[in-house]
Amino acid sequence: MMLQNALMGIALLGPVSISGFSTPTQRMATPKLSTARFSTVVESPTNGAAMTDASEMPKAWDCDAEAECVEVPVCDEEKCRTTLDVRIQGDWYDLSGWRKAHPAGAHWIDWYDGRDATEVMDAFHSKKGREMYKRLPKSTPENAAVLEAVMGPYSSTELNFRKLRAELEEEGWWERDYVREATLLGIYGSLVVGAVATAESAPPLSTFLLALSMTNAGWLGHDYVHGVDKFTDFMRPFVAIAGGLGFTWWSDKHNKHHALTNEMGVDEDIATDPFLFPYAPDPENDSPFRKIQHYTFLPVFSFLFALWRFDTLKVAVDSVESKRPDAQKELWYLLGHYAVLLTFFPFAVWVPAVFLSGLMSALIVTPTHQSEEYFEEYQPDWVTAQFESTRNAVTTNPFSEWLWGGMQYQLEHHLFPSMPRSKYPSLRPILMKFAEENNIPGGYRESGEFEILYMNWDRYRQVAQADAVPGAPYSRGNGQLGAIDMGSSPGAGGVGLGKLL
Repeated sequence: MMLQNALMGIALLGPVSISGFSTPTQRMATPKLSTARFSTVVESPTNGAAMTDASEMPKAWDCDAEAECVEVPVCDEEKCRTTLDVRIQGDWYDLSGWRKAHPAGAHWIDWYDGRDATEVMDAFHSKKGREMYKRLPKSTPENAAVLEAVMGPYSSTELNFRKLRAELEEEGWWERDYVREATLLGIYGSLVVGAVATAESAPPLSTFLLALSMTNAGWLGHDYVHGVDKFTDFMRPFVAIAGGLGFTWWSDKHNKHHALTNEMGVDEDIATDPFLFPYAPDPENDSPFRKIQHYTFLPVFSFLFALWRFDTLKVAVDSVESKRPDAQKELWYLLGHYAVLLTFFPFAVWVPAVFLSGLMSALIVTPTHQSEEYFEEYQPDWVTAQFESTRNAVTTNPFSEWLWGGMQYQLEHHLFPSMPRSKYPSLRPILMKFAEENNIPGGYRESGEFEILYMNWDRYRQVAQADAVPGAPYSRGNGQLGAIDMGSSPGAGGVGLGKLL
């Protein structure tokens, strides 16, 4: 605890964070979904009556990190998961024994209990990972039949999307352009050198250059954390070293946003109350800040990077304490980042740069989703949901094209997050045709970069002027799978000062 308190002192501000569906059926009756890893090992029985022949005892599964599973005696449901069924490519798998070995954490497996995870599996995993699940045990025929009846068959859109993905993979769309990668890194390096060189002689210029480098580091790190090739594996620490943002925190928060986009109570990117409300809340969850949010959103936006940095440190320390993979290395990367920042830049340069970078980043990341559909319930058709909740920005000049960091192609990125962003412009007409051929509601959505910024502001204005809506979904969930308040996210319980309000 002393270590955690000491590291929190590095952050700019106190406990503040920018972080945001209910399922048709909720299969778990437990009041809280923890990210703790459950054990499938049975404790020695204390009751003599429990000493039955091993062959007669019910069985469960225990799996290692390579998805090699063995049967073990079933354990107490209060201490471990004895059933957790997920559909992948049409087959139901029992992941109760795999969840504790899942490299990204057991919570990811829990969120898909009784659901289909095919598209998420394909989007976030390497070829090796996408083969490993086939070694996992299948669900019992009885469980599979019941769950299949609830989930229903795949839509034609989902099936056509899988064909499209297979075609793109066959054509080599995931091959990386290393000249482009080197160019982007060179631009980042030039900005940092320029910021260092002008830190004493021209502080305002240094602040501007440093802010641009921070935003650029965020987009580069974003590419590397999403990537599934050897280059991105090697570059994964870049976001911590150059941007001060942790890849563990980023993976948990951002990948959840990708998987459950605009799902109220689950997607942390739309859980920004009490300072910003993307939709009218229930009166019990309302705030006086909402009525003026279309006037105050720019100052609030400027806090984004500072708040992400704070959340990063909190998650990094928690990850060390819970012994998550590579957590100690990540913490050292972050400490190294702050050591360099404090060594080469005066306080009057780097602090304003953090806020300026936060403003630029927020103006880019918020408008591509907030003006589109929101979902009160789990959306089984992930592909259609991505089209309905995402709008691209059409940039007008080379500087904007670079500054947006690939986020102007938000739909391409959401559907294919591990694909190198250099491929997105060429992917655009393919997705436009896909939307038309599959009759996607709203089609392929895009607007000019300034129009989409206006749409985002207008959304805040309309919500500010609207009355509170009794029964509106709480931004941090109502107990459904993946609800923010039921996990260990920094966004649980409210955004920053909102926890006190």
